[in-house]
Amino acid sequence: MKSNKLFLWSLTVAMAGFLFGFDTIVISGADQPIQLLWQTSDWFHSTFIMSMALWGTVLGALGGGVPCHALGRKKTLLWIGVLYLVSALGSGLSTDPYMFSFFRFIGGIGVGASSVAAPIYISEIAPAEKRGRLVAMYQFNIVFGILIAFLSNWFFGAFLGENAWRWMLGIEALPALIYVLLVLGVPESPRWLLMKYNDETTARKLLQQVNPTGDVDEELRAIRHSLESNKNETAGFFSKKYSLPIMLAFLMAFFNQLSGINFVLYYAPRIFASAGVAANDVLGASVPIGVVNLLFTLLGMYLIDRFGRKQLMYIGSIGYIVFLLAVGWVFYSEAEGFMAVVFICGFVASHAIGQGAVIWVFISEIFPNKVRDYGMALGSGTHWVFAALITMVTLPVLNAHGDDKWMLYLFFAFMMFLQLLWVAFMMPETKGVPLEELQEKLMKKKK
Repeated sequence: MKSNKLFLWSLTVAMAGFLFGFDTIVISGADQPIQLLWQTSDWFHSTFIMSMALWGTVLGALGGGVPCHALGRKKTLLWIGVLYLVSALGSGLSTDPYMFSFFRFIGGIGVGASSVAAPIYISEIAPAEKRGRLVAMYQFNIVFGILIAFLSNWFFGAFLGENAWRWMLGIEALPALIYVLLVLGVPESPRWLLMKYNDETTARKLLQQVNPTGDVDEELRAIRHSLESNKNETAGFFSKKYSLPIMLAFLMAFFNQLSGINFVLYYAPRIFASAGVAANDVLGASVPIGVVNLLFTLLGMYLIDRFGRKQLMYIGSIGYIVFLLAVGWVFYSEAEGFMAVVFICGFVASHAIGQGAVIWVFISEIFPNKVRDYGMALGSGTHWVFAALITMVTLPVLNAHGDDKWMLYLFFAFMMFLQLLWVAFMMPETKGVPLEELQEKLMKKKK
């Protein structure tokens, strides 16, 4: 029974990822109906309707380390669920674009904060040998949420007419409520309890529950050594001491969004329509993206503690380059629309097995206990700043340069070539290394 608690607590917390995935992608089905309903310009639509949740996500990600540090991981995760619930109900009932944007912003705060709190929590309760696949459960739930959002959008769009977008957005309230109730049953992170309250009794009990066969005394000793070594440290987070993990987290998140993944997921129906897919098929054509994303995320979860983080990033980077060039060729040669669907699915598969599987695991591993919450906030915040910028800029740019769409995919492919070089020459492997040992290695490497 005790051995199951690690999985159950990790799964419950990872459900924040389901709401993350659903919330960020559900807007793709409401995109064009809302623009037609409120007659907004491309710039207003991309800045407020499509990007407002992402700017909330930036705020939630950059500020997510504060409640994680002060209130704890569990309370932060609980309030994240409340934000999702309020956002879903408010967005579905909105009567104008400003009200809609406000509630989408609220949901975005929840998304950003969850991308900080959930990976931290799981990484801090998981044994080193299971940490990769358990933290990757968060990414699996993200892509599962994306798939359900695509299916939900298709269903409501096919059967509910002009008000379908309200149901697309409002239905998220149901899983949000379930998540809030479930997260009440998880305990606090043992590492946070030691850091905040010096509560070794509770920490020991939790560590024994999640890893009954492990050496709890040795783990507690390593955690205490990590905390004691930084006890009198006066340097701030952005000091030279932490420059290596800061650089690694920034570049991991930067390249994640410069692949174009959020652009593709947010605007999939528009991309397919511009490639020649029939108007009544574009929502249905988006469903294979969700299926492929889910299947290759499962493969990434299976491989991440076997192949390691770096090998998956090699595979993903090469796949990115090949399929982005192929999508660019489709638009350059005006090939048939179904080929765009095939190559976009290949691009999404490359993301799922590479960056998608690795990003939240890697960033949650590379920072010391003392600054992990702030480090995760930095990485997540970087991810969402670039996601918001790309989502805001790409629609008006594409509409202004309609005949040269292929150039955008060529740009993303070039950025992924740079990512491949970064993986080869700068990215360390973190597979199977205890958090405290990894801290020592990165700090020594910096010195």
